[in-house]
Amino acid sequence: MGDVVIRDGTIVDGTGRPGFRGDVVVRDGRIAAVAAAADGAAIDDALPSGAVEVDASGLLVTPGWVDVHSHYDGQVTWDDTLAPSAWHGVTTIVTGNCGVGFAPAAPDRREWLIGLMEGVEDIPGTALAEGIDWSWESFPQYLDTLDRRGWTMDVGTQIAHGAVRAYVMGDRGARNEAATAADIAAMRAIVRDALAAGALGFSTSRTLVHRAIDGEPVPGTFAAEDELFGIGAALADVGTGIFELAPMGAAGEDVVNPVKEVDWMCRLSAAIGRPVTFAMVQVDAAPELWRELMAACQAATESGADVWPQVAARATGLLSGPHTSYSYLDPIPAYRELKARGLASDALIAALRDPAVRRSIVDWQPDEKTAGRLRDAAERTFLLGDPPDYEPGPERSLAAIAAASGRTPTEIAYDLMVEHDREIVLYRPYLNYARGSLEPVREMLLHPRAASGLADGGAHCLTICDASIPTFLLTHWTRDRARGERLPLEWVVRKQTHDTARLYGLGDRGTLQQGKIGDVNVIDYDNLRLHPPRVVSDLPAGGSRLVQRAEGYVATIKSGVVTFADGADTGARPGRLLRGAR
Repeated sequence: MGDVVIRDGTIVDGTGRPGFRGDVVVRDGRIAAVAAAADGAAIDDALPSGAVEVDASGLLVTPGWVDVHSHYDGQVTWDDTLAPSAWHGVTTIVTGNCGVGFAPAAPDRREWLIGLMEGVEDIPGTALAEGIDWSWESFPQYLDTLDRRGWTMDVGTQIAHGAVRAYVMGDRGARNEAATAADIAAMRAIVRDALAAGALGFSTSRTLVHRAIDGEPVPGTFAAEDELFGIGAALADVGTGIFELAPMGAAGEDVVNPVKEVDWMCRLSAAIGRPVTFAMVQVDAAPELWRELMAACQAATESGADVWPQVAARATGLLSGPHTSYSYLDPIPAYRELKARGLASDALIAALRDPAVRRSIVDWQPDEKTAGRLRDAAERTFLLGDPPDYEPGPERSLAAIAAASGRTPTEIAYDLMVEHDREIVLYRPYLNYARGSLEPVREMLLHPRAASGLADGGAHCLTICDASIPTFLLTHWTRDRARGERLPLEWVVRKQTHDTARLYGLGDRGTLQQGKIGDVNVIDYDNLRLHPPRVVSDLPAGGSRLVQRAEGYVATIKSGVVTFADGADTGARPGRLLRGAR
């Protein structure tokens, strides 16, 4: 635990009240005093001797961000930095989301669990196999393993339905066969023991796009209500924990009745007396459906339900480059054949710079169906830019740039990808981006039942890079937005500190108030900016992933210890495992 004094900053304390100029003192890892500049004398008695001094003049001082939706379940066992989330002011994360995790894990199921995580969350299986030491079988043993580690941030986790179902039911569970009453009782007991040991909740997935590497849907995708309610009763047994899920339709796939999906969540929450949170997105096929679903959550509060749609602060979008899983050029046979050769990154770029290879790709003439796909992709793929623009107008699309330059979209995409190599410059938003605007996101965030989340740190390693969402919330929504209304700074800070912490039962953090955990960000708000995403190969076994840096975080402080100074890792690892609500 550390001591630090932050002087003369603009304090936005996470409560939602207006910011004010003043000082913050952290002693023994907790907030010891917060005083407005006019009350500076009140700070003196709280000053620890030998404390680290941070001059925050002209800077913004906030609580550390509490990111409740990440997938560092494997990475926490070998990596103590937890980037890229660590680079964006995050001081608390929650893992074990979306029904995938690594405990409980029977020895003969370890490889299968890796394949499940690889398929659902696009984390290289080779990296997981190389990095995880598997010093556990049960979920409490997994927590014991994490308890021996330290990180740049605190880590809380949930027990995942996929792992529990496979552990209890074996191949029947993996194949999504119906659970018997005995199966449900066994799963309930495992979840109850996990919660008693310190799990923050239970998670499941029902979206049809979540599949293992072998193509099978995540165990639990088709679970009947008796299974969901039976396992959920474990939360009532212990009187703690949250029920988290990716519901049917969470990725925009067609479902028969999304309102029915929300209905069982509301009934479950009321029955067990615990909160339920689920992934909420806006989809082109039903652009106003989210309003109906959120209204249902609001109405259900009258019957005792506590259901929170979890909303991302920007569109979910595919990043396109020569080293990403998805590429704008994928429909072109010569490009697919080149990717299939599995060339090392430098060799791939060298091949793409060959004029003959370029001609084989950009001069290819598609059939009518493929031409239509490419035209649609050109209209929906945008130049991301530096700093990245996540709410681009139609003039930034490949189609518009091509029309203005007299070149084809394929030529432009090809040349940009080769020129920028590992830096990503092309972005294709496909959820939360109706009619070329983030206005649905703004409205969703403002809904009284909305929770801020879905940053997915650690996941979708070569398709999406949204771990920077906490920074984006500040830069875009409170300062930079040009195509619509912005959001109040104090409200946005509260949304990803106080509110996310309370949702997961972490009442000891999320505000700069006396007695709270001393997690603080000192930010050069005027100059805070995101860098473009980049592909790096720093995972175990040489695995690649997308990362995204930010500049403007003058200091990130975890429990009174500076973990990052001007974006540089100090080497301090004060973060610990969070066991249960507090």
